[in-house]
Amino acid sequence: MERFGLVGLPNAGKSSLYNALTGGGALAAPYPFATKDPNIGVAMVPDERLDRLAAMSASKKTIHAQVEVVDIGGLVEGASTGEGLGNKFLANIREVDAIVFVLRAFEDDDIVGSSDPLEHLRIVEIELALADLETVEKRLKQTERAAKLDKTMVDEAKALQVAYESLSEGLPLYRAGLGDDVRATLAPHFLLTNRRVLVVVNVGEDDLDSIPEKEAMVAAEFNDAGDNVEVIGMCIQLEAEAAAITDPEERREILEGFGLGEGALFRMVRSAYHLLGLRTFMTTGDKESRAWTFYEGSTAPVCAGRIHTDFQRGFIRAEVIQWDELLKHGSWNAAKDVGRMRVEGKDYVAQDGDVMEFRFNV
Repeated sequence: MERFGLVGLPNAGKSSLYNALTGGGALAAPYPFATKDPNIGVAMVPDERLDRLAAMSASKKTIHAQVEVVDIGGLVEGASTGEGLGNKFLANIREVDAIVFVLRAFEDDDIVGSSDPLEHLRIVEIELALADLETVEKRLKQTERAAKLDKTMVDEAKALQVAYESLSEGLPLYRAGLGDDVRATLAPHFLLTNRRVLVVVNVGEDDLDSIPEKEAMVAAEFNDAGDNVEVIGMCIQLEAEAAAITDPEERREILEGFGLGEGALFRMVRSAYHLLGLRTFMTTGDKESRAWTFYEGSTAPVCAGRIHTDFQRGFIRAEVIQWDELLKHGSWNAAKDVGRMRVEGKDYVAQDGDVMEFRFNV
């Protein structure tokens, strides 16, 4: 299962966000390093499309897509040289597929440190860039030596040199304007800043009106990052309290009472899911309606393999329709009767929101 890691300074709200996402029991305490070892849990990816398909099909079960969430211990200035949890922190973050920065933007007399999210961002970015610089320096020397004997290593040496120049200036790789080919060449080195980033700006309960302003202030810092970074403002404490309410209607009423609509938590999970390059196709019927995860650009046989390897091995064809069109016709058979169901072969590239049935023979 793909995973994203929550990263930030101590007491920025990481553990509270983790608990809200996963229903977990991570310790959220107002002192540094309450989280020493990473907490790992699973978050459901909310999807109204699936819920509506399940209602159409009167499905007995509805199964949403899921992603793994890792609550990593607090980062401090000097982590790249061993301060705080140091190398232990950096090792934990290398194991995630995407990073969520949690930046504190709330005042609390019981918590030491700055409440300026830009100061939090500065420390996080510098520490991750310094850690990457140390990694790149070592591997660049090794790769340059190897490239003299093996010309297939030349592109890798060039990519590492580009990374070195950026990181030497304290610039994370997601800000460096690297092409997809360079980032792909660097991928096997598991560099911390060679990933897409979701930034959560955590405001206080008495400061909800400031969310758009603080969100925009932080987003302005990423003008050079293209689509590698997305910024979302929220009050994590309020979202966590709402998430603990099991009745969806009651939860919705509370969030709407604060003028928060569906809340930022669901939007954040969907954004993290998409940052990982994940997309969703669906199956629906009276037994269950289910969301299946695939990577953007996957073909129909690869998607079939997400259900079962036999489906991919013996793939014949896929019957496909977009979710909203299926809802418009009211049932699979009704869509077939009016010729709206498409038959696609092995080269078909799946689209987010496809509803599919597969024909196979093994």
